Amino acid sequence: MTGASIDRDEVARFDALAARWWDERGPMAVLHKFNPVRVGYIRDEACRIFDRDPAAPFPLEGLSVIDIGCGGGVLSEPLARLGATVTGLDPATGNIAAARAHAEAEGLTIDYRDETIEAVAARGERFDIVLAMEVVEHVSDRAGFLRACCTTVKPGGLLFAATINRTMRSFALAIVGAEYVLRWLPRGTHDWEKFVTPRELSADITAGGLTVTDTTGVVYNPLNDSWRASRDTGVNYMVAAHRPA
Repeated sequence: MTGASIDRDEVARFDALAARWWDERGPMAVLHKFNPVRVGYIRDEACRIFDRDPAAPFPLEGLSVIDIGCGGGVLSEPLARLGATVTGLDPATGNIAAARAHAEAEGLTIDYRDETIEAVAARGERFDIVLAMEVVEHVSDRAGFLRACCTTVKPGGLLFAATINRTMRSFALAIVGAEYVLRWLPRGTHDWEKFVTPRELSADITAGGLTVTDTTGVVYNPLNDSWRASRDTGVNYMVAAHRPA
């Protein structure tokens, strides 16, 4: 399997959680609460670039999407429901098995693959929308990984990435708070040194031939236990990037 950016320890950690991806009160509870923000951001930016109506029943119909590090399919499934033709990648075999089983039970057709984006890029496959959501901070070679991501974006297409900024606030909130105090995530989920600043992420994406068109923060509101888009990129943030047609 081609995939120099794969961190085997990270793969094993998420593979061990495979059976609980769809448990909204389990280890992935935060991801489920975070998911509506991700879906809305992808939908709205894609509709803007591809001249679609975000209020349409299937606004992503006819667009090909690849979800890298798809896990159990928590993001892949709602995008398929919006009409996209979705491919999900994950090197953890347990995750792919869980994703396939859940999609089948939901009556959704999603092409889940136990492989890496490097392998997909090497075959020459290209997509309208490439997603690297909450995965950049888990790879061993960020620049190489993002280079492969950018390679798979079609002319005129989009790359979306979501990750965690490397700040003292992110150490306090995303690691100490989320993993040790609130126990939202299993301990060891994140390594602060692998967090990525918006400047670093933009530089890697620009080197891949794309232009970053938007950077949006995501913040948690404890009053209603929900996440929302924000100008504050100090902890969680998302970027959208475009390849010229």
